[in-house]
Formats: sequence, C-alpha cells, structure tokens
Amino acid sequence: MKRSTGQDRSITRNWRSATRAVRGGTWRSEKGETSEALFLTSGYSYDDAATVAARFAGEAEGMTYSRLQNPTVEMLEERIALMEGAEACRVQATGMAAMTTALLCQLSAGDHIVSARAAFGSCRWIVDNLLPRFGIETTIVDARDNAAWEAAVKPNTRVFFFESPANPTMDIADLEFICALARAKGITTVVDNAFCTAALQRPLEWGADVVAYSATKLMEGQGRVLAGAVAGSEEFINDLLLPFQRNTGPNCSPFNAWVVHKGLETLELRAARQSENALKVGEFVEGRVAKILHPWLDSHPQQALAKKQMDNCGPIFSFEVDGGREKAFAVLDALQLIDISNNIGDARSLMCHPASTTHHNMGPDGRADMGVHEGMLRINVGLEDPLDLIEDLDQAFAKAGF
Repeated sequence: MKRSTGQDRSITRNWRSATRAVRGGTWRSEKGETSEALFLTSGYSYDDAATVAARFAGEAEGMTYSRLQNPTVEMLEERIALMEGAEACRVQATGMAAMTTALLCQLSAGDHIVSARAAFGSCRWIVDNLLPRFGIETTIVDARDNAAWEAAVKPNTRVFFFESPANPTMDIADLEFICALARAKGITTVVDNAFCTAALQRPLEWGADVVAYSATKLMEGQGRVLAGAVAGSEEFINDLLLPFQRNTGPNCSPFNAWVVHKGLETLELRAARQSENALKVGEFVEGRVAKILHPWLDSHPQQALAKKQMDNCGPIFSFEVDGGREKAFAVLDALQLIDISNNIGDARSLMCHPASTTHHNMGPDGRADMGVHEGMLRINVGLEDPLDLIEDLDQAFAKAGF
C-alpha cells in the first residue's frame, strides 16, 4: 500500500472542508483504484521473521494485526481527523464504544468527572452506573448553566463530558466558556458531537480537547452500519486512547469503516439539505404543538448561542404534545411516511418517543430531571420533500386530535 500523492499533510491541511470529506484519507494500492479499496483481513504475512519482530517492537512501520492496524480503517481515521481539524483519530465498533473508550482510557479510581444532565440514555448510564463502580466520582450539571460547571470543579476533576445539542432536549452548551474553563483547570473536555458532525460544528475550534461520535448517525447517513470515532491530539489518541483500545478491542470492522468512509463524501450535502428541511418542518410543527425544541427557531432560549457555534441547525429536533404518552403514541401510530425509529442522522425521516426508547433506562425520575417528558417526540428530518413530511405530520396530528 502507498498513500495517495495528495495526502501529504502540508497539502491536505490547506484543503477546504468539502475537499477533505471527498479526498482525505485516500490511499491507493499498486492497482491504482479510484474508489478506496476494502481490505477484509484479520492478519498479515511477512517476508521474514525479522520484519514482524521489528513491527511488533515499534521499530518499523507496517501492519501487524487488524485489531491494531487495517488500511481501510486507517483511511477513515485519517479522513475524520482532517475534517475535525484534529491531529489524530481512532474509530470504534459503535458510538457507545467510542464514548466508553474516550472516558475509561483517561480515568482512574479516585478521579472525578463532571457530566451534562441532558444526554443520550446510554451515556448517562456510563456516568451514573459504570464509572462509580470503578471508584470514579461523578457530578451531573445542567450544561446550559456556566456557573454550574465552575461550581462542580474539584481538585480531582479530570474530565468534562457533554453533548451539544443534547439528546433529546436540544440543550446547547457554551463550548467556548466550558472548554476555556477546563483548560484553565487542567481538565480534559470530551464533546459528543454526533448531532452535528464536523459539517455543522467543530468543537475543537472552540477549545475542546476530544470529540467523540456515533458515526452510525449523520456520518454514515443511511442507517446501514454501526461505528464510532474519537478524535483529538496525537498525545491523547496515541498515548492514552490507543493502549486502552488495542488491549480491550472495541474496534471498527473494515467493512463498516469503508461504508462510513464513503458516507462522508456526501456528508456536507446531506447535512445542509436536511438542516434546510428540518427548519421548514420545524416552522410547521411549532404552530401545532404545545412546545418545540428547535435551535434555529426564535422560541429556543439559546438560539443565539446555537447560531454562534453551529453552522446550521442539523436534522434533529424535539417537540412536546399535550396528553402525554397516549397522545405521543397516537401521533406515531398515525404516521404514513415518516418511520417510527430511534435512529438519527438517516437520509430517511424518523421519529421516536424518547421516554419509552432511547431514555427508557433513565427511569421516571431521571427522565423528569432531564426534561424528557411523556409527551415528547424526537424527529430526524431526512432528504424527502419537506412538503410531503409536513403533510404526513399534518394528518397525523389531526388523527391524534390536535
């Protein structure tokens, strides 16, 4: 294998974002393929024993085992790093593998983590249940409250962990303030950017140390495979994350990496159109429901902050209907075009009831504290004609009685 002649760092760092998404991380074999090759292999053979010994000793470059290196996987990692403006990236089997790896690789018994209240249910499970089992202290704060972050800091605080916008409440965290506070205190910020990706928001530009992803979502974009990613400095990725990942094995398969790699080529186009569609659909929904949580609408209390740090609104927003779970289910059951699904980032429009799906494991009290109410619905707006989506929602709302 050889890298494409266009992959010299002195050249790629000057490429603009759309070019990086299409051309970044392109390696070509001696066959000269234009579309990146898919390397389905678990291991590698060597010309002699000295070569393999040198590679395992770190004295020579080259592949040793696909849990450690794979050409297809490394192409994806290189592309994501370029798009994020990061020095390095490692991809994982799922988004939750990425979150778990990003946290456990740097936390030990006796450490303290501050995490946002509003978050994906599994992320809260890690913070609320898993980390304390290993002697890691946790504090939950309202990510919208800058003073709460500052007040939560302790001498043993090692990590700030949050997502923005938050799932599914669409809370916006002040990236600039939180990351600056963390830097001043020697705390590492880990930002879950799955709702946006680098096409819409780049946390590293606001001072974040680490950005983590479910690449299953908007990056891949068509609901086909699972994958995760963590990007940051070479020191963090190579010295902290890599030893954890290579020895625990939450690796992304070459096939899944290849699918995500191809999905990134259309990411900016999809993110822009889906954001445009989501705004049109959101404007319609706002006039029909009790409450809407959409960062680009005037009704969102953090609209100005969202527009400061995001390039566009993204495809996802939430809203609440009167009548609790019964009415929310009535809306879902009446849909004719939009699918009932708990996935996001898909090119298809999808809707779910977070309280009974993505945040079911939080329990009633946990959901209430987070702001995930029984009447809440979360929608991922896809690439369909927004007028068809509006018509579908219109008839669903009518059948549900409002």
